[in-house]
Amino acid sequence: MITVGTLEAKNRLSELLDRVEKGERVQITRHGKVVATLVGDEQAKQERASRAMEDIRAIREKIRADISKRGDPPITTDEILDWIREGRR
Repeated sequence: MITVGTLEAKNRLSELLDRVEKGERVQITRHGKVVATLVGDEQAKQERASRAMEDIRAIREKIRADISKRGDPPITTDEILDWIREGRR
């Protein structure tokens, strides 16, 4: 990853975009503080998908813990499919 100031980023934008296309990250700073990070579109999509999957796993674990606390038996796939079918009627 490289870090450049805003003026340098403006002057070298084409070069920086070429580097981003090759998979590199570019941080842009203003007065020494990072204000933006350039990341390739595919990489950004993959990172969003990974975060979404992590969130889903965390929610699933919380639901499992809540069900376990109440002493309810685990929900089966067949039950979920039955609920979906009932909702379609």
